[in-house]
Amino acid sequence: MARLLAAALSLLVLAGPAWAQDYPNRPVRVIIPFPPGGAPDLTGRVLATRLAERLGQPFVAENRTGAGGNIAAEFVAKAPPDGYTLFAASDGPLVINPHVYAKIPFDTLRDFAPISIATSAGFALMACPTVPVHSVADVVKLAKTKRLSIASSGFGTNHHLLAEMLKSAAGIDLLHVPYKGFGQAVGDAVGCSVDLIFGAISSGIPHIRAGKLRPLAVSVPQRHPGLPDTPTFTEVGYPQVAMDAYFGMLAPAGTPRPIIQRLHAEIVALLKEPETADKLRAAGLDIVASSPEEFSARLKTDLERFARIARTLGAKVE
Repeated sequence: MARLLAAALSLLVLAGPAWAQDYPNRPVRVIIPFPPGGAPDLTGRVLATRLAERLGQPFVAENRTGAGGNIAAEFVAKAPPDGYTLFAASDGPLVINPHVYAKIPFDTLRDFAPISIATSAGFALMACPTVPVHSVADVVKLAKTKRLSIASSGFGTNHHLLAEMLKSAAGIDLLHVPYKGFGQAVGDAVGCSVDLIFGAISSGIPHIRAGKLRPLAVSVPQRHPGLPDTPTFTEVGYPQVAMDAYFGMLAPAGTPRPIIQRLHAEIVALLKEPETADKLRAAGLDIVASSPEEFSARLKTDLERFARIARTLGAKVE
């Protein structure tokens, strides 16, 4: 019996690489938790398109929106762990939502197998051009005489938490105006229905270049190549206002390790392609290409960090 068990285990070990080489042999669904047009969608669709070309099977990008990404996350968490349903996620649903929603239908560390953080993006504080501010110092000064409004893509999102960080660091009050997605929020910021907005640099650059929004500071440690004249929050005296979003690929927990390793190797390879990397960088995204272990460690660290930040909100989404 012992010999039979050992032989069976040996066959499984030897079959692992062959199984991974046979993967995929049918279409793969790539679930994106947000609407088209933002950084998560761009990263997810670029990965899906190039994986399809590299692996010879369709990788079908599917936007499953709602509940701040929770609907998509639950769908993937409950999918068969066979490599044919993947999650092109941002950090928001994975590390912020567990602290700002009263009920979460998934467990980030238990229900997902990280593959790779593909890209990341800092955030920019931007102002409607009719608001008489050209710097963070101007915002702080004006906010002490007039209550300015700041848009976000929803309660408890990266944008909202950054606004709370700025309020705390600068000792000012801002009227938070939550929207159902960044598209609606930035539309009202461009139309000057709200005064300020935080947005991913990648999403803000087109509006900045068109003169529809004025950049004031970025939330990353160094100035961004796409906005070289815009200072960091550290430069203007508010190092507490620091955040970058990241976008990557995960599978349901229990997905065979050889498939995770195959997908990781393919994603890292395609991100090294100049044409692919240039397309993502042109949208204001930075290339990361992390290992599964690095992705897992980042999730654990950020779950702890955002637990502390979320306590300042004083409420949760039901």
